[in-house]
Amino acid sequence: MKHRGGNIFLSIDWLTVFLYLLLVFLGWLNIYSAVYDESHSSILSMSQRYGKQLIWIGISFIIITLVMVIQARVYSIFAYIVYGIAILALFLVLFLGTKTNGARSWFEITSNFKFQPAEFAKFATALALSKFMSNFDFDISSFNSQCVNNLFKAILILAIPAGLILCQPDMGSVLVYTSLIFVFYREGLPGFWLWLIVLAVLIFVSTLIFSLNFVIGGLFILTFIGYTLYKQKIVSSLIGLGLYLFTFAIFFIINHWGLQDKYQLHYIMLASIMLVSFVLLGYSFVKRHNPLKYSLIILIGSLLLVFSVDFIFHNVMTAHQQTLINVFLGVENDPQGTEYNVNQSKIAIGSGGLTGKGFLDGTQTKFNFVPEQATDFIFCTVGEEWGFVGCTTIILLFLGLIIRIMYLAEQQRSAFSRIYGYCVASILFLHLAINVGMTIGMVPVIGIPLPFFSYGGSSLWSFTTLLFIFIRLDASRDEQL
Repeated sequence: MKHRGGNIFLSIDWLTVFLYLLLVFLGWLNIYSAVYDESHSSILSMSQRYGKQLIWIGISFIIITLVMVIQARVYSIFAYIVYGIAILALFLVLFLGTKTNGARSWFEITSNFKFQPAEFAKFATALALSKFMSNFDFDISSFNSQCVNNLFKAILILAIPAGLILCQPDMGSVLVYTSLIFVFYREGLPGFWLWLIVLAVLIFVSTLIFSLNFVIGGLFILTFIGYTLYKQKIVSSLIGLGLYLFTFAIFFIINHWGLQDKYQLHYIMLASIMLVSFVLLGYSFVKRHNPLKYSLIILIGSLLLVFSVDFIFHNVMTAHQQTLINVFLGVENDPQGTEYNVNQSKIAIGSGGLTGKGFLDGTQTKFNFVPEQATDFIFCTVGEEWGFVGCTTIILLFLGLIIRIMYLAEQQRSAFSRIYGYCVASILFLHLAINVGMTIGMVPVIGIPLPFFSYGGSSLWSFTTLLFIFIRLDASRDEQL
């Protein structure tokens, strides 16, 4: 088929393009204000970030041109190849990359130019996931073996780049992949799985706040109470409880008298619960006792998550990242360190009032009170100089873009284009929510850019490519991919 209107440029959704251009322009304007120097006031000053950002914007227009001239079907055909290149780049950066802020995340091309593979991997993973999920036999709407197999493979597509990025480590970029759970939900994933994700988040936070003994005991008690209330068979539940307590007592005695307390209490609790749970799990499969089976699977998975969180937090995350999370959760105080950024950010945004102090008149900005104000904390400049009105306007522009993408995604004839559109919307939404949230102290400071706003070539080019691939797909929606 021909393009709508017979011309690709007539088929482009210009409202989406306009929102993109407006956000990029406003982003550059705020970068200019954030790092403005009277001695280098020229917008083309290459010694300043706003001058360099103009170059990145110019290159973005070249990227847009290349993306738009490529046939739409090419993105589906070569999705796995692009994904493979991204995975290779993420692997190589672990050995050949430059270490910045404690993370080996960048290829240093020149002294003034660095490339971050994690940014490239976002749209590469979105393409691969869309390709896989658009297969005619893809289904995740039930619990049969084929659906579970499909879900496992889809999660693996996300887990491979996320795992490599975690090794850098770059927790902010890893979180981006969690946003794609919304794509799964749109494609038929039962809401039960979303509740499991909420449970996982609660377990993650609880593990960092409370002792392992408390968390393990709490999960066991909640599982026991939930199963008992659901089945209303108190006698059988009490028999199971007795089995758990008996096993725990045996392990405790062996550890205390036989091993002279070699293992801590939480390991004894874990071993006894796991042993009995696996025995009862086998029994539930034989007897086809689904309520018991699912309860035990959730309990076992929760306990594994508890210990994986503890391991990752203490062995994978850097000391700086640990402090950021602990400060956010209120476990420790660091007013002159990690808390300083957030406190100064909130002061800057709050001082803007309703309409702000005016362009180039932000005192917190001018005296560099907020670190990284042109990158991760660019939203502070909006709040201080444009006030509540400016902040609301920017957020509404982003939400307008995201809603427009979702609307267009629903208009697509091909599953590949629809799924990719939801990938774009999910990634943009997570970046918006976390970046704005960390500037006002609602989420931990994990270093994640505001799309099209934050300073940086890799970020701008990645988001531009991510968005315009979808615009290209939408422009050819009448074609059969």
